[in-house]
Amino acid sequence: MYGRDPWGGPLEINTADSATDDDRSRNLNDLDRAALSRPLDETQQSWLLGPTEQKKKKYVDLGCIIVSRKIFVWTVGTLVAAALLAGFITLIVKTVPRHHPKTPPPDNYTIALHKALKFFNAQKSGKLPKHNNVSWRGNSGLQDGKGETGSFYKDLVGGYYDAGDAIKFNFPMAYAMTMLSWSVIEYSAKYEAAGELTHVKELIKWGTDYFLKTFNSTADSIDDLVSQVGSGNTDDGNTDPNDHYCWMRPEDMDYKRPVTTCNGGCSDLAAEMAAALASASIVFKDNKEYSKKLVHGAKVVYQFGRTRRGRYSAGTAESSKFYNSSMYWDEFIWGGAWMYYATGNVTYLNLITQPTMAKHAGAFWGGPYYGVFSWDNKLAGAQLLLSRLRLFLSPGYPYEEILRTFHNQTSIVMCSYLPIFNKFNRTNGGLIELNHGAPQPLQYSVNAAFLATLYSDYLDAADTPGWYCGPNFYSTSVLRDFARSQIDYILGKNPRKMSYVVGFGTKYPRHVHHRGASIPKNKVKYNCKGGWKWRDSKKPNPNTIEGAMVAGPDKRDGYRDVRMNYNYTEPTLAGNAGLVAALVALSGEEEATGKIDKNTIFSAVPPLFPTPPPPPAPWKP
Repeated sequence: MYGRDPWGGPLEINTADSATDDDRSRNLNDLDRAALSRPLDETQQSWLLGPTEQKKKKYVDLGCIIVSRKIFVWTVGTLVAAALLAGFITLIVKTVPRHHPKTPPPDNYTIALHKALKFFNAQKSGKLPKHNNVSWRGNSGLQDGKGETGSFYKDLVGGYYDAGDAIKFNFPMAYAMTMLSWSVIEYSAKYEAAGELTHVKELIKWGTDYFLKTFNSTADSIDDLVSQVGSGNTDDGNTDPNDHYCWMRPEDMDYKRPVTTCNGGCSDLAAEMAAALASASIVFKDNKEYSKKLVHGAKVVYQFGRTRRGRYSAGTAESSKFYNSSMYWDEFIWGGAWMYYATGNVTYLNLITQPTMAKHAGAFWGGPYYGVFSWDNKLAGAQLLLSRLRLFLSPGYPYEEILRTFHNQTSIVMCSYLPIFNKFNRTNGGLIELNHGAPQPLQYSVNAAFLATLYSDYLDAADTPGWYCGPNFYSTSVLRDFARSQIDYILGKNPRKMSYVVGFGTKYPRHVHHRGASIPKNKVKYNCKGGWKWRDSKKPNPNTIEGAMVAGPDKRDGYRDVRMNYNYTEPTLAGNAGLVAALVALSGEEEATGKIDKNTIFSAVPPLFPTPPPPPAPWKP
């Protein structure tokens, strides 16, 4: 074996195990003496002399690496100096007084959002939670639905009072819960930024918990459904104590509250309740057990509505005087769309994309109220909801044709909101008259503001800068400008310089048509007629029902703050739900807290693989 001689030249190494020290010594004496007389370089000398005569090392062994002593000293010195400098700077920063930049105040939409949500706390029926945060409200309606022998319901405690009275109308209540859920699904980041996400989800659950009591939600099919608790019939001079004849705090009600049920012909109500439960199941998708319960209830009640055809308010139903439904086809599409998003079952999508369904719902009618989204007409909302499917998932054949139609109709509705098209009149102050000058206009304008903002956000998320109205192209910013103009009007930018949301600003309605707000909490229980003195009083309400959006001004921007004129001063669940949705959609724009949530609504929707179109008919010569 040959090794490298450290001084040059080959060196034969005898590796035999039998070699002895004497052998090695003799071999060393036999080496060429001249080799030892050559001058040695510094490295060789240090190797031979050993540690006692070694020069000062120029390198530092750090174990894993060997570095130059000079570099090592410079590095350590630099680190020590940097540490001292950093410590000095930190000391200065901590001792010198600091001026924190002020957090920008929340925008008006966010401020109004906090208040508008609080209105729902004031409308709660049942045993109130400790954190309800409305000092003048207490437990009420604790006997609703109890003691009815042979009924399919056990108790109907809970839910929300509809407006200034104490009736629980399931139809507008379900619509209100659907609107709140839709706004949470689209804008959960904005709710969270405003600190209201937990609150609004609790409000939705308060409603859906009640709905699950109004039918046998654990069964696979049902034959009955509750449509109303309480009565308000005062026709023909009826003086029986009820929720309209009496003027009492909800906590003091001592009269009978009848339960109205429907065992056939309530398709609109059933489909709207299915929409409320299905949309809420998406809101609560992280609570799998509760979400599953909501989905099951939605399936059962939607099927009930499809099987038992008819309007819930037809005939002599008392609801026709207050919440008369014009048809049920729009609810079929609206509820079916939410059922599809909640379950991913294409059966619902196949149903609601049938051209005959759209035709029955009035998708091709036009007319003076086309595009007016409300508790009664869900078509505009349903078309936008399904346009979302086309924009982001593009399912293709066989759905593309009807989805494209819905998308085109949505574009037409958005065009109708613009002043240039004169589809709807406006007051001199700028409020759009979607109900053509009839009373209580604000509930319709807030819905339009929500749809316009949401559609603009859909287009932005789809990287589409705008849409066409005939040959003219309009930017999405035009829609947001329209929405802001309507909400700003409601918040005080109007000829009367008055906010129509109670508690917002300094000038707002003080005589709201509301029983609980108008009677002081003074430990005195006023009977049915005893509360009339508060109803007829000229004094402002002793309790501020914060966040309530009143019915609104007339077509001349006039407003009368009179308690008994409900066309001006009464708030409703449906109206406030639209207000909340519009406010959260417009809120936080300066902080850029995010637009819509593109994906959550599709959580249950499986990947869509478009079915190829059928082959052409065989050619015949």
